[in-house]
Amino acid sequence: MTQTFDVVVIGGGPSGATAAHDLALAGRSVALIDKAGRIKPCGGAVPPRLIRDFDIPDSQLVAKINTARMISPTGRQVDIPIEDGYVGMVDREHFDEFLRLRAAEAGAARHTGTFLRIERSGNVATVFYRDKASGEEVRLDTRLVIGADGARSGVARAEVKGGKEIPYVIAYHEIIEAPDAVGSYDPARCDVVYDGQISPDFYGWVFPHGTSASVGMGTGRDGVDLKEATRALRAASGLADCPTIRKEGAPIPLKPLERWDNGRDLVLAGDAAGVVAPSSGEGIFYAMVGGRVAAVACEKVLATGQAAHLATARKRFMKDHKAVFKILGAMQDAYYKSDERRERFVTLCHDVDVQRLTFEAYMNKELVKARPMAHIKIGIKNLAHLMGIVPATGARQA
Repeated sequence: MTQTFDVVVIGGGPSGATAAHDLALAGRSVALIDKAGRIKPCGGAVPPRLIRDFDIPDSQLVAKINTARMISPTGRQVDIPIEDGYVGMVDREHFDEFLRLRAAEAGAARHTGTFLRIERSGNVATVFYRDKASGEEVRLDTRLVIGADGARSGVARAEVKGGKEIPYVIAYHEIIEAPDAVGSYDPARCDVVYDGQISPDFYGWVFPHGTSASVGMGTGRDGVDLKEATRALRAASGLADCPTIRKEGAPIPLKPLERWDNGRDLVLAGDAAGVVAPSSGEGIFYAMVGGRVAAVACEKVLATGQAAHLATARKRFMKDHKAVFKILGAMQDAYYKSDERRERFVTLCHDVDVQRLTFEAYMNKELVKARPMAHIKIGIKNLAHLMGIVPATGARQA
């Protein structure tokens, strides 16, 4: 007799693996389908809240960063110290597999293959995938489905209204063998490069990963040579001669979908739902939160039989993170349009209040409300820069 799972999770990245882990821990029968061999291009930064909320062991951190450097189009640099903590760095090749193994240890059944389609009969959904080892088409019967198969999700396109339309940038990076400090490279510092020659509408990055580093960029514009831009970024950082370990590219969504469920038996999570932060492109934390809220929503449906609970995944996520996404989206719209605007943005980053509030919000994943006067000052300075009242290369502190 064919087993009917409680939930089949399609996609084994941080979002899908988290959902499978949580549901298996809750005693549900779960299958996790992952397309092995794919590693998402990612800087790999994980804030303390992720480490705390998702119980990530120190062994998964390949580096601990204590400074972020913002670099303007004219080469001006602003170093922002990370006070009272650090930003952890992970290598997605190993981190994602750690999460999948943890889900399996909790009881999730792992399957390796490529998602094909979903068919239905009565209250049972059948997920079809092509097994990687045999090449055969395999079917899994299930009561519920979580689509966590990344940007341009096949599940979202087939199952959820609006799933075919989502804005994105293309990200590309190269993992290189990283030396000790050389050129402008510092193994304890993340560099973020706001330069239209590297990316006309996003940014470039140099993120240490211990014995390796991620060097890359993103753009939403056609005609940009991502490999050439990354080559230029490596040369500018003194990393041109470092051996390349691997190269990866993928779309990164920049806006949450208006709907994450089909109202019946399926909910999206992670990149498939569009939950990558605007401006920063940060996705690991939000993917894992997305997987967790999708698991909670499925648990409610399984407990009550009411499919309406699927919609609570998006509601819960947006309740906690909508304000941050809105502000980051406005920041990207305001400052990423031109090098002149990017120059002003880096100038704004010189401000101590901007630095403290930005990193407190990043580390804890919520807007800081403890210093209202600082928010007012930042708002005034922001308007002054956008209106051109102050010069882009003005004083380092107001």
